Amino acid sequence: MPITLQQLNDAPLTEAAQMLDGLYEHSPWIAQQALAQRPFASLAALKHAMVTVLAQASTDAQLALIRAHPELAGRAMVSQSLTVESTNEQTKAGLTHCTPEEFAHIQQLNAQYNAKFGFPFILAVRGPRGTGLPKREIIATFERRLGNPADFERAECLRHIHRIAEIRLNDKFGFEPVTGHTVWDWHEDLARHSDPGFAEQGQLTVTYLTDAHRACAADIATRMRECGFDDVGIDAVGNVVGRYHGSTADAPALLTGSHYDTVRNGGKYDGRLGIFVPMACVQRLHAAGRRLPFGIEVVGFAEEEGQRYKATFLGSGALTGHFNPAWLDQQDADGVTMRQAMQHAGLPGTLEAIGTLQRDPSRYLGFVEVHIEQGPVLNEMDLPLGVVTSINASVRYLCEAIGMASHAGTTPMNRRRDPASAVAELALYAEQRASADGDSVATIGMLQVPGGSINVVPGRCTFSLDLRAPSNAQRDALERDILAQLRAICERRGIGLKTEETMRAAAAPSAPAWQARWERAVNALGVPLHRMPSGAGHDAMKLHEVMPQAMLFVRGLNSGISHNPLESSTSDDIELSVNAFSNLLEQLATEHTH
Repeated sequence: MPITLQQLNDAPLTEAAQMLDGLYEHSPWIAQQALAQRPFASLAALKHAMVTVLAQASTDAQLALIRAHPELAGRAMVSQSLTVESTNEQTKAGLTHCTPEEFAHIQQLNAQYNAKFGFPFILAVRGPRGTGLPKREIIATFERRLGNPADFERAECLRHIHRIAEIRLNDKFGFEPVTGHTVWDWHEDLARHSDPGFAEQGQLTVTYLTDAHRACAADIATRMRECGFDDVGIDAVGNVVGRYHGSTADAPALLTGSHYDTVRNGGKYDGRLGIFVPMACVQRLHAAGRRLPFGIEVVGFAEEEGQRYKATFLGSGALTGHFNPAWLDQQDADGVTMRQAMQHAGLPGTLEAIGTLQRDPSRYLGFVEVHIEQGPVLNEMDLPLGVVTSINASVRYLCEAIGMASHAGTTPMNRRRDPASAVAELALYAEQRASADGDSVATIGMLQVPGGSINVVPGRCTFSLDLRAPSNAQRDALERDILAQLRAICERRGIGLKTEETMRAAAAPSAPAWQARWERAVNALGVPLHRMPSGAGHDAMKLHEVMPQAMLFVRGLNSGISHNPLESSTSDDIELSVNAFSNLLEQLATEHTH
């Protein structure tokens, strides 16, 4: 019989500890110490209590826990001396059915890993959905993690141990994140569409109005209808729009959504999570036959990434009335204009049609967006959700430093005018300056010596600057200091300088009332509340220009990596984000009833 939370909260300590036996390999002390935090409001609260116990434990205790785990497909499996739980997990991942070659390769990896780190490789082999990782993925992960630094890898092992414990806990309580599984499966299914040249390599790339992009739109529209949306359509820029009506014809609407296009060789969750999570909420409402005192409008934005055309936020920009007419004449790499691409996709391709998409903000309550974090913060803190306080302000420059090309062997060090060294000096300053300023970041992502040669002091150096900060004032101070330092470095070294500003975006602070609703939703789930800025840009930035907005972040796996095939999230975390969104809807319903 599955355990209930009530039973765990009410049981005497020894009995409660017995209920949680086997969650952590040969380490009952973690659950025992966590029980001091009873009563637990939710399974998520119990999970986090155990995370906290382990985070506060000594390094020796953490290493002892890691070393209590069996090697992956190792000797314990062969001698059949694994714990019941480990046998179940390794069987689900197909590791008990390795070919001799696979088994030998894993043994070799085990030996290399142990020699480097001094503890066994830990992987939650049941994976992000709990149904088991394919052997191919397990081996690729093993090979990749061999390159990690020791401290990072120890922390990564602990994260996987918590994931193993989470799945074992779900089994004990008979809990299945059914909605999370459904939404996870939607992402996997949509990822079968990819642009030519990438699809053949098993890479996900969906750029504006390609055949794969249009297939995604059609799939999302079909799924919206299946979920119970009342009106579903594809608009004049390719946005997929689904509306679930409120209880009265004149009810205002909550606007939500995110983008379904991707970067080249990107991940499955960036953007798409923000479309599917509210769709799952509408599916629940429809199944229950419920209408709220407001409508829900979910938009799958056709373009956010600026990959095929330099028209970032095209989809959300059309809704705010900020579609740039010059975009229609832009050409892609094959010389196809955006107007031609639109007409090929069966869209009008006219400014008149696009102009009709502008929304009247007075008809909307506001805009909310769920998004995978795209960073390591939640992952490192072992937290499933984060409430966004502001989307960072940013500014970008393309620069050129001009010195004097000269012979690398005959030009004394004190006679050189080396632009690459000047930029190197700036890079170190930018790193220090941004680090000294909470949540600001500075990046030189492109650095080139055009026509450089191994035996020539460079004559020119081109580079980029990407500066971001939580507020406009912080960004402006960062920009002012870094540009002043750049000019001073160049002057001291006798280097000429050209700078061109290529992009500037204002910060988008979350509307306090909407941020508070997300905070109450997270608290209601029994998981710790964490507030954080967003370093990446999102569609919410555009909607911020015309209506209040606030965002919710969901933890990503693999250090929260994004814009990368390794981008992922668990169905447990996705389930929590759906529940948080449902809670926000209930809060709004209560507010509009009174």
